[in-house]
Amino acid sequence: MTAEHVVRASGCVVWRRAVSGPEVLVVHRPRYDDWSFPKGKLDPGESDEECALRELEEETGLVASLGAELKPVRYIDHEGRDKIVRYWRIDFDAAGAPDPVVGFTANDEVDVLVWWDVAAALRGLTYVHDCGLVDELSDSFPG
Repeated sequence: MTAEHVVRASGCVVWRRAVSGPEVLVVHRPRYDDWSFPKGKLDPGESDEECALRELEEETGLVASLGAELKPVRYIDHEGRDKIVRYWRIDFDAAGAPDPVVGFTANDEVDVLVWWDVAAALRGLTYVHDCGLVDELSDSFPG
């Protein structure tokens, strides 16, 4: 498939320090009935970074700065299209923002927002490629 036929999207993997260890912010999307990370397709003229921050805010209400970029994920989407998603790490503790789970209001795009520890994320995320992002992030968590 040529580059112009690849669906491009961006997203964020938000993590925080909890008493029991690191946790990641996970969304449930009723349209797909899946558990994943905030992400979405680029709007015309939008950069990958702008898309990641827009999707993060739209899906979680969180406004933050991008951290390190994670490895991109490539897969065939539910419509049979080649899709590549670029993800960035967000350190919630450094964001200085209120917890997005508190006061979250369900909408058409996301109906549940939850913090999961690494083990729960690896068990509960719908897609193997999302688990790979957790593994990549886990390798870099501060002690």
